[in-house]
Amino acid sequence: MAMMRLRREDPRVVGSFRLHRRLGAGGMGVVYLGSDRRGQRVALKVIRPDLAEDQEFRSRFAREVSAARRIRGGCTARLVAADLEADRPWFATQYVPGPSLHDKVVEEGPLSAAEVASIGAALSEGLVAVHEAGVVHRDLKPSNILLSPKGPRIIDFGIAWATGASTLTHVGTAVGSPGFLAPEQVRGAAVTPATDVFSLGATLAYAAMADSPFGHGSSEVMLYRVVHEEPHLFDVHDALAPLVRACLAKDPEERPSTLQLSMRLKEIAAREAQGLQERRPPAQRGAQELDRPTGRLEGPYTEQSTRRTAGGGPAQESRAPGGRRPSSSRQASPRTGGSQARVARGGPRSGQQPHGPKGTNGRQASRPGVRTTSAGKGGRRPANPRLLRQRLVVFVVVTLLVALGIAAAQGCQGPARGLGGTPSQTYDGAAVHPGQADAARGRTARVG
Repeated sequence: MAMMRLRREDPRVVGSFRLHRRLGAGGMGVVYLGSDRRGQRVALKVIRPDLAEDQEFRSRFAREVSAARRIRGGCTARLVAADLEADRPWFATQYVPGPSLHDKVVEEGPLSAAEVASIGAALSEGLVAVHEAGVVHRDLKPSNILLSPKGPRIIDFGIAWATGASTLTHVGTAVGSPGFLAPEQVRGAAVTPATDVFSLGATLAYAAMADSPFGHGSSEVMLYRVVHEEPHLFDVHDALAPLVRACLAKDPEERPSTLQLSMRLKEIAAREAQGLQERRPPAQRGAQELDRPTGRLEGPYTEQSTRRTAGGGPAQESRAPGGRRPSSSRQASPRTGGSQARVARGGPRSGQQPHGPKGTNGRQASRPGVRTTSAGKGGRRPANPRLLRQRLVVFVVVTLLVALGIAAAQGCQGPARGLGGTPSQTYDGAAVHPGQADAARGRTARVG
């Protein structure tokens, strides 16, 4: 909201509030930004001097302030304080930070169907609380709707009258804004909650088209169009056009109630928001989206397949149709050729079969310290090259050890054997046959 410096004729203090800036001026008076001793900021409106002198205006203004105190709801600016007996009556409402709907449309252009429906649903819900308090706003328009961080807020109840008021003008002042007034206001008939519904329909049309549904022109021309011509809604979103047209019906009885309007706009807002999300390009949505019912990741050429990481948490990998992983998603070590997934040693048992039971094309259950591999045809696992190499090394080592043992045993027995394989004995340091040894011993005995 634009703020201006205080002018020389502007008051500096009103009641217990100190004034800081001008927020704007209207047919009833000037609105200031003020604050109390605790620092609470308020929007304080001071009534024009000429209206303050009219006793009828004061009495009606007092009834309206009393009714405004009863309004409960988060979609309106709460009434903080008022002084109806001052020389210039004033009232203060909660200050709402944020641009008006009018300023937002001027700066950014027409709003999307989802935005318009969302704002309209909140405003309709706020009007339910206003009408339950027996108050009709009578001047609902884009400049009286502030878009705060917590949602839209309805402001400026300064010309709102209690239900049953019937005058278009009061002490020579027109009530309402041409292009957003209801036909019954122009004719001078009694205002009802349906009057605010008409104004809300014109406001939503403005948000969707960045233009009034009754065009532009002088006040007289605009008022004539409101009463006698149909609104132009060619640029209103198809999802909103029928509902907006119903709000702008000439007969108040044909317009929807604020409660019906709130429920219908909530449905449109939810549907349009969902449709907007579905229409986004895949690059914006991301390559994979979580499917709520199944918990699977959906995306081109991807299916869910989980494995345990070293930290014990689940990791995900993509698998192409037919159980093959795309080359870009391989995460195996070079020794395994990218066909196996390592499991943390000592981790918990885990298993998953996204494609069917064990033995088809699904994951085999994994064991701690063992790599998991994809099952081949017939349910048989492919040979493990590393295991084969280990077995071959063990076989060769054992074979060599056996051969060396045999050779050593033969070498130890070889010197103790004579020619022909008969055991030999030594005599005087020479190897002789047993018979020769006996003869040698006999000759020695005879000589001795």
